[in-house]
Amino acid sequence: MSGETTKPATHAERLTRTLVTGASGFTGAWLIGGLLASGHAVTETVAGAGAPETPSRRRLDITSLEQCRQVIDEVRPDYIVHLAAISFVGHDDPLDFYRVNVLGTLNLLQACADVGHTPRKVLVASSANVYGNVTSDAIDESFPVAPVNHYAASKAAMESMARTWFDRLPILIARPFNYTGRGQTSNFLVPKIVEHFARREPEISLGNIDVARDFSDVRYVVRAYEALLDSAAVGETVNVCTGQPYTLREILTMASDITGHDLEIRVNPAFVRQTDVKVLVGSPAKLRTLVPELEAIEFRQTLEWMLAA
Repeated sequence: MSGETTKPATHAERLTRTLVTGASGFTGAWLIGGLLASGHAVTETVAGAGAPETPSRRRLDITSLEQCRQVIDEVRPDYIVHLAAISFVGHDDPLDFYRVNVLGTLNLLQACADVGHTPRKVLVASSANVYGNVTSDAIDESFPVAPVNHYAASKAAMESMARTWFDRLPILIARPFNYTGRGQTSNFLVPKIVEHFARREPEISLGNIDVARDFSDVRYVVRAYEALLDSAAVGETVNVCTGQPYTLREILTMASDITGHDLEIRVNPAFVRQTDVKVLVGSPAKLRTLVPELEAIEFRQTLEWMLAA
């Protein structure tokens, strides 16, 4: 009929194509489940030559600009959630942090420009470790970055370089504070504690149990990422946290209370890092302004969920 305009497809009528890098990691598995449930057509990318490929899963070495170009050009995603990173602070090759976390991120952004594709949003996962040793009840996004290890330094460098792209791509940088949940490996502290209580071990070796962290539930973090994708926020940096700190001592007490099991705590000097950040607590004020519908999960509930696995 003449004069009739074509109504643009709504989010519900058109499949939203979302590319998730680092899909096989702890966070990726939880995020992808949420995105699929929300109607996203997800393309996962995984590192490693041996990783099997499927129509929705691609191998991608983000340190290769050519591979990044190929994947971006083929998928042409509406959204990119960039999770791929070396995230274990104790990783043994410092150069890897910079190759993967800094250059890999830049390759992804450069690839979008090179193939002429502008997604609706690129959500880049950074880390609250960029703040370093800050003495504050609640660190907000205006605090200066002061990294104290290679992981944090690589994330700070990645953020600085990503900001140079703010005028070319709709980028949002998320700074998650510590988070945990089912599926996180036991070289991270909370899963290690949970495993010891679940097996009813007589003792556990830890470092400084009086360090305090703003621990979140991985399900809360991925809901925050999904909500931030749907929000209007771009060209911003936002903390993903709850504002509630817990010391490892408090977590041990909580786990003991849930399981009815006591274990002896041995402080192993080898686990005490001189660069350990003593207290890391974030302000979620900006996050709550951007996505007011997001609800935190009580950390005791997280521990109960992990212990029931």
